[in-house]
Amino acid sequence: MTLIAILLGTLGAGIGSVWLAAALSFGALARYTQHMLSLAAGALMATAFMHLLPEAFESQAGAHDLFMTLLIGVVFFFLLDKAELWHHGHEHHHGHEHHHGEAHVHETPRMAGSWAVLTGDSVHCFGDGVLIASAFMADMRLGAIASIAVLAHEVPHHMGDLMVLRAGSGNRRAALVKVSLAGAVTALGGLIGYWLVEQLQDYLPYFLVVASSSFIYVALADLIPQLQKHLTARQTAAQVAWLMAGIALVTMVSGLAHSGH
Repeated sequence: MTLIAILLGTLGAGIGSVWLAAALSFGALARYTQHMLSLAAGALMATAFMHLLPEAFESQAGAHDLFMTLLIGVVFFFLLDKAELWHHGHEHHHGHEHHHGEAHVHETPRMAGSWAVLTGDSVHCFGDGVLIASAFMADMRLGAIASIAVLAHEVPHHMGDLMVLRAGSGNRRAALVKVSLAGAVTALGGLIGYWLVEQLQDYLPYFLVVASSSFIYVALADLIPQLQKHLTARQTAAQVAWLMAGIALVTMVSGLAHSGH
């Protein structure tokens, strides 16, 4: 039962986020990009602080070790971001403005850059799959929440990837197929994560803390800086409302899953 839940959760998060990103990038929903960023930031922070971390701290693991893991995780994701920016900087000139729907620097590359983007995306999705599996192994409710959080935070990332691939080939459908395949790697990560976590049950609290560190890093370093711009009172209110909606969404899903748990 847990394995089926992991497969459904990873496929939903991995491929669902790509299709939602395509709807926002290419479809009529393009104007809602900023709202999606706020929603994703709220969902990620709520997942990390209200669910994954408390679950980890309820275990036998020491608080000092868990906080150290959290710190190392945040620094690791910072360095990963640096490596990606450095890689993109070598590939194409940084003269342009960031694309408003993407946190990382995705300018218009030559075709060579497309494979780098897909490779990076596949690795990232594999990691997400392992994290979702870890959450499901701890608690079905946690797994459902982690799947939704991954889906939410992958949307802006995939939007940038779709823009890069479309710029390289000019073909929307080909770009969508390639990024969907990278998203499907999330399920592979889930399967391997299921096996790994069974073998390494004692390390589950640490997996949950690493998941938290990635969510906290993405929310605070990638998403929120894009929301910190001078806006009208009405736009600011909308931004805060969508951020709160992200937090409420995670809390509500948690409550529903908990009542059926």
